Amino acid sequence: MKPLLTAAAAAAVFAFQAPAYAEDLQFQLINDSSADLVEFNVSSASSDSWESNLLEGGYLAPGYEIGVLIADGATTCVYDIRGSFSDGSEAEDYGLDLCEMGGYTFTD
Repeated sequence: MKPLLTAAAAAAVFAFQAPAYAEDLQFQLINDSSADLVEFNVSSASSDSWESNLLEGGYLAPGYEIGVLIADGATTCVYDIRGSFSDGSEAEDYGLDLCEMGGYTFTD
C-alpha cells in the first residue's frame, strides 16, 4: 500500500525544486470524495495539455487535504484541474481562478 502524502511531503512534491516567488500559487487540495485520489494534474488554462501527475505514485485519501504549491513562474491564477481516483472515476474542472478560491475540493 502506498503511503498517504503528508502536508510536508506534498509541499516538497509541488515545489518543483524552485524557490518561492510572489507569482507562485499556493492552495489547499481537499479530497471529499469516497475514493483515493491517485492522480492530480494542474495546467494553465491557456495550455492544450496536462502537466505531469503531482502525486507521483502517492495518493490522497478521502477526508484529507494537502497544500499545493505551483512554482512555475507564471503570473496566471487561472488553471484547469484533473483528478483520477482509485475507483476508476475522473473529474476535470476548467478555468478556475485558484488565487480567488484558495482551495479546490473533489467531491462525488
